Amino acid sequence: MPKRLAAKTPSFAMQLTPQLVARTLKFVEDEGPEPNWTPISSTQLDDLVSRVEEEAGDEEIWVFAYGSLMWNPGFEVAASEEAVAYGWHRSFSLRIERFRATSDAPGLMLALRPGGSCSGLVLKLPCTTKRENLRTLLAREIRYAEVCDMARWLAVKTPTGIRPALTFWASSKQSPLTEKIPLEEAAGLIAQACGPAGSCAEYLHRTVLDLAGRNIYDRNLWQLQQMVAARLRALPEDDRI
Repeated sequence: MPKRLAAKTPSFAMQLTPQLVARTLKFVEDEGPEPNWTPISSTQLDDLVSRVEEEAGDEEIWVFAYGSLMWNPGFEVAASEEAVAYGWHRSFSLRIERFRATSDAPGLMLALRPGGSCSGLVLKLPCTTKRENLRTLLAREIRYAEVCDMARWLAVKTPTGIRPALTFWASSKQSPLTEKIPLEEAAGLIAQACGPAGSCAEYLHRTVLDLAGRNIYDRNLWQLQQMVAARLRALPEDDRI
């Protein structure tokens, strides 16, 4: 069952330390797109931007951030608020063989899955450069034509009330990509994976650290960082993935 986020982080230190994360990092050449996936074309991306703009109408566009968008949004943020998405939870369930992984050592990235609740942020796109920033965001989050339906709207709770927000979820239509993965298996994949963008352990570390700084405790992610740390400590001292 997905775990509901508590309002307070543990008082003990993270076990996945920067020193352990450093052991997962190495130079990896870019091998191109994910195997068997079709990179989204410029026309398809423009169509997706237009679809989101049409759905938003004259309203401001806010984005629900629950992973790397919290600590590296990659677009100009006009304003932000704390937010909770009820009926959803963050999960390392996106299997990858590129970006932070390779085909020889696949990894996992975060996605939003149904069930539970998820605390994060909503980030506002600037009104004057809304389309430009929206295109930048969608190009980063929707890299393949097969997953265009992973951009959707949620009603999230903020200190100022309920707000519609754009977010990125794990579509059930892409089950091989988004299947539910046991924590032990997830820890093994995260511990081994590194690609041209860095390692999955680095991504996990930065996300848990950012959540902790915001007093958000995700029990699954906290347990994952402990499991990944244990696997990395078990490696020979001079070993690198």
